[in-house]
Amino acid sequence: MAIKSVSIRIEQEMLDKLHVVADYEGRSANGQVLVLIRKCIEEYEEKHGIIEIGGEPKKKSKK
Repeated sequence: MAIKSVSIRIEQEMLDKLHVVADYEGRSANGQVLVLIRKCIEEYEEKHGIIEIGGEPKKKSKK
């Protein structure tokens, strides 16, 4: 799987708070954002079904 990058615009106060949460969780800000994105996708798929990418259903992994 290729790793891509994305940039976002974020208010300084929100970025500072993200760093505090990430530090508390033992992650980088980037790692914390990835956790939040994964959680968002998981919640979406639980409600609406698995998102198919490229015609093949992605299977949920057991944690």
